[in-house]
Amino acid sequence: MDQARARKLGERIAQIVAEMLERRVKDPRLGFVTVTEARVTGDLREATVFYTVYGGEQERAATAAALASATGLIRSEVGHQTGLRHTPSISFQPDTLPDSARNIEDLVARAREADAELAAARAGAEPAGDPDPYKVPGVPVSAADTGSDDADASSDGYRPGPGPAGPGGGLLGETPAGRDQGAGYSRS
Repeated sequence: MDQARARKLGERIAQIVAEMLERRVKDPRLGFVTVTEARVTGDLREATVFYTVYGGEQERAATAAALASATGLIRSEVGHQTGLRHTPSISFQPDTLPDSARNIEDLVARAREADAELAAARAGAEPAGDPDPYKVPGVPVSAADTGSDDADASSDGYRPGPGPAGPGGGLLGETPAGRDQGAGYSRS
């Protein structure tokens, strides 16, 4: 069936159930209930209403019993207000989203504490090894810098530096091109 229709019907059922719990259901066991969502199956035959209850475990149990006893009244009102040929059967499920959100917030708080401890430990630390581990493969050299044409300065004006292929090499497996091949590198 059409998922958009099921979603719209779920929203309408959640609204009807919330109004029913606020105005028409007068069970004293019913606590402070919030309807969070209603999901309808694709064939529009079953609806699951998710709710949260403010309070402890005793209030949750009493509210679950009150909702179970009011299911028939709520279903008949849903059928009356929606005008469907077949009114979906309604079941109530406590929503675990607030508990999951609370657990995620606790995990994030623990991660922040661990990050703060790590930052405190890192405050006076110095890096091991060379402070600048990145080497430049070829450094431009001019004749004025060296004072003369020594063996380190090549004919193209660059001093060969240590690279991935070792001294004098650019990329792995490449050799400098001769003057007759133009500037750049050629594959060997």
